[in-house]
Amino acid sequence: MAADEGDSLGGRLGRYARVGSSVGGLAVKLAGQRYLGFGLDRDKHAGELKAALGGLKGPLMKAAQLLATIPDALPPEYARELAELQANAPAMGWAFVRRRMASELGPDWQTKFARFEKEASFAASLGQVHRAELKDGRAVAAKLQYPDMASALEADLNQLKVVFAIGQRFDPAIRTDEIHAEITTRLREELDYRREARHVGLYRHMLRDEPNVHVADVVPSHSTDRLLTMDWLEGEPLLNWKTHSQEEKDALAINMFRAWYVPFYRYGVIHGDPHLGNYTVRPDGSVNLMDFGCVRIFPPRFVRGSIELYRALMADDEARAVAAYEDWGFAGLSREVIAVLNRWASFLYGPLMDDRPRRLTEGMAGGYGREMAQNVFGELRKMGGVRPPREFVFMDRAAIGLGAVFIHLRASINWHRLFEGMIEGFDVDALAARQDAALQEVGLA
Repeated sequence: MAADEGDSLGGRLGRYARVGSSVGGLAVKLAGQRYLGFGLDRDKHAGELKAALGGLKGPLMKAAQLLATIPDALPPEYARELAELQANAPAMGWAFVRRRMASELGPDWQTKFARFEKEASFAASLGQVHRAELKDGRAVAAKLQYPDMASALEADLNQLKVVFAIGQRFDPAIRTDEIHAEITTRLREELDYRREARHVGLYRHMLRDEPNVHVADVVPSHSTDRLLTMDWLEGEPLLNWKTHSQEEKDALAINMFRAWYVPFYRYGVIHGDPHLGNYTVRPDGSVNLMDFGCVRIFPPRFVRGSIELYRALMADDEARAVAAYEDWGFAGLSREVIAVLNRWASFLYGPLMDDRPRRLTEGMAGGYGREMAQNVFGELRKMGGVRPPREFVFMDRAAIGLGAVFIHLRASINWHRLFEGMIEGFDVDALAARQDAALQEVGLA
C-alpha cells in the first residue's frame, strides 16, 4: 500500500482539523441553544451545515446524503438541506491522476491501455471515473479512488457523531446508534474496490436471467484495492426519459423495479444507492446498473419479514404483523407501538396492496407523506422512541430512491401484481440456499 493511502495518524489529524473547523462551530451553536438558552434559527443553521459539508466532499458528504434519505434520522430542516448536496466533486487533475495510476498499476501503467482520457467522465465523493480503451479495443471505465480516503473516512465517521447529535437532541423519536453503526460498516466497505469487484460478480450472477438489466464485467488485470476497471456501458441519464411516451416510461419503471428487487426477494441482497448517477438507460429502455460499492446482504429472515408484513396488512392480521417485526429485529414492542408502526407500514405498502394500475402518489396531497411521517414519529416519540434495526438504513434508502425514480417517470403500473409475481412461491429456506451458493461463488461468504 502506498504511504499516503492507509489510515494514517497524520492523515486523520489533518482531516479532523479541516472537518472540525467547519462542523465544530455549528455544534457550538447547537450546544448554546440546547444548554444556554440561546436562540437558534434551525433553517439557517441547517443551511450552514449543508455549506460546510458540501465544501468538504469525501465520506462525510456521502454520509450526509445518506442521512437525508433515512426517515426521521434528522429533523426535516436538516434533511431538506442535506438532500441538496451534490454528488459531483472537483476532479483530480491529470498530473495527480498519473501519480495515482502509477501507484496502482506501476510506472508503465499507460502502456496497459490503448487510450486513457485525461478528463474524468464523472467525479463523486470517494473517487472519479475515466473512460479508457484496452489494447484489444475493449471500452472500459476506470474508477480511481481519491488519495488518503481511509484517513478521511475514519476522521469523518467521528465527525458524523456531531451530525447525529444534532438530530438526537432536537428529535429523539428514532434512536440513531444502529444507523451510525450501519453507515460506518457500509462506508468502510465502499473503500475496498476488490470487495466491490466481488459485488459486481454477485450481481452478474443474480441478474443473469434478466434481459432488461445489464451489469458490466470487471477487468481483474487492471484493478486493485483502489482502482476498479470495468466494461464501459453506453446509456443516457434516466431523466432524459421523462419526455418519452407513458408506455415507454412504465416499461422502464418495471425494469428498474426488477433490477433492485429480484436480487432482494430471491437472494436477500439490495443495491443500497439508487442515485441517479448509478444507472443509465439504453435506447430499448433496458437499464445499466453501475457502482456496486454500497451493497447490503440481509439475513433471509429479514426478507421473510418484508413479505409477511405485506401479507399481514392485506389480511389485517396483527399477530402476523408482530411476527414480521420480530423477523426484522424489533423486540419488546407494545401494542400501542405496533399500531403506530402498522399505520406507517400501511402507508408505505399502500401501492402494493391496490390491485389496479396507479401512480405511487395517487390520492395524496402535496406533502402528505411528510405529514404522515411527522404524525407517526411524533406518536413514537411520546411512547419513548424506537431503535430501528441496522438493516433498515439501506433498505429505506433503496425504497426512497426508487420511489423518487417512479415519481419522476410518473409511472402508472399495477404495483400489486408486479410485487405478487416477484414473491410468488417464496420460501425462506430456498432463499438461504441460493444466497449461500451465490456468495460462495463470488468469494463473499
